[in-house]
Amino acid sequence: MLKQIFCIAAITTLAGCASTTTTEKHLQPIDAAALETSLAKQQADLVAVIQTDLVTAIDENTQAQAASYKVLSTQLTALEIQIAQLKLEPKENIIPVAQECPSSPLGDKFLLGATENVYIEEIKTSFETRIDTGAESSSLDARNIILFERDGKQWVRFDVLTQGSDAPAETFESRVERFVHIKQEADQKSDRRPVIHAHLQIGKYKAETDLNLVDRSHLDFPLLLGRKFMQDIAVVDVGQTFIHGKKSDSRSHK
Repeated sequence: MLKQIFCIAAITTLAGCASTTTTEKHLQPIDAAALETSLAKQQADLVAVIQTDLVTAIDENTQAQAASYKVLSTQLTALEIQIAQLKLEPKENIIPVAQECPSSPLGDKFLLGATENVYIEEIKTSFETRIDTGAESSSLDARNIILFERDGKQWVRFDVLTQGSDAPAETFESRVERFVHIKQEADQKSDRRPVIHAHLQIGKYKAETDLNLVDRSHLDFPLLLGRKFMQDIAVVDVGQTFIHGKKSDSRSHK
C-alpha cells in the first residue's frame, strides 16, 4: 500500500512537471485555486488509503484473537468433559473398621486386692481393710456402743480409733438401719449388732454399704468388707494387696 502512495506522488510530480513545462512553453499563468483543489484531493485520497490499511490491520488482529479464543474454548470444553467423566466413575467405598478392644473378663466390675485402703465418708477416716469373701456382711471396729432414741428413731453412739490405738478415740452418732445377729462359732450364742449406712471410697471407686458395729480390737483390721459389699461391683484377687494405693496421711491407720 505504501508503494501505491509513492506511485501516486510520483505521477503527481511528473504531471506537475509536465504542466510546468507546458506552461513555460505557452507562458500560461498558474491557477492557485485549481492547484489547491488538486492538492486537497490528493491529501484526501492519501488519508483514505491509510484508513483502509488501518482497518485491514485491525480486522486481521481481531481474527487472530478470535482464533486463539476458539482454541482455548475447545480445550476448556474437553477439560470439562473429563471432569464430568471422573465424577461419574464409581468410587471405592471405604468403610472404617472400629478397633475393638478385647473385653475385660471383669466386665464393669473393679478389681480388689486381699487388703485395700478404704475411706469412710461418715467417719472422715481411711482404714486398712480386709476384703473377705468368706464373710457375708461388713463390720467396723467400734467401742463403747450405746443405743438411744432420737425423734422416735433408734440411734447409736460409738467411739472409733481414727488416729490409731495410741490416740484418743472420736465419738460418732448415726441412725440405726437395723440389727443383725452374727454367730462367730457354731456353739456360741449369736451377737446382736446395730447396723449403720455408710459411704465408702476405694481409690476412685465410690459405693454405699451397711456396716455392723462391733469391737474388733482382737482382730488385725479395724474394717472388714464382706460379700454383700462386693456382690455385682467387685472381684477379689487374693494374690494382690492395695491395688488402689495406700494413703499415707496421718489418719490412715491399721
